[in-house]
Amino acid sequence: MNNVRVCLVVARAENGVIGRSGSLPWKLRDDLAHFKSLTLGAPVIMGRRTWESLPRRPLPGRTNIIMTRDWTYAAEEARVYSSLTPALQAARAIARRQCKSDVFIIGGAHVYETALPMADCIHLTEVAARPSGDVLMPPFDENEFEEVHRTEFPANERNDHAFSIRELVRRESNGNNLQ
Repeated sequence: MNNVRVCLVVARAENGVIGRSGSLPWKLRDDLAHFKSLTLGAPVIMGRRTWESLPRRPLPGRTNIIMTRDWTYAAEEARVYSSLTPALQAARAIARRQCKSDVFIIGGAHVYETALPMADCIHLTEVAARPSGDVLMPPFDENEFEEVHRTEFPANERNDHAFSIRELVRRESNGNNLQ
């Protein structure tokens, strides 16, 4: 498995909000189930605040990779890197050893912003809501991506809001991806 894709996984409200006070501003059980099935067994890369916001650390069944500028930061049962390049190199090497085709970037906003130019795909949950929040998804040009799959979910007892999960694949290689 030579070419391991870099995939962002993000849930974004209509107003761009992705977080509030260190957590998600909604309860979407069907989206969490999708996140788990998508990332299980694969390396996941996240920022320190995302790591610290997890209700259970490390995320079970995945290689957890944390990015932080704090050189002394230690996280039990996770790998820690100071920037995206070495984190991605490690994640891709792990994915190849495990015969996985994807590594996943799971937040937060700064990590998404850094990884967007290298993203081969985005698994984008679009939440039909406009909650208040203190973390926003960095803007990106959707014209650079093609939607290859979409699933709609209604608001119900499992989900606070209606939402759609879209898989967006970069239209052509941008040459920035690290191998």
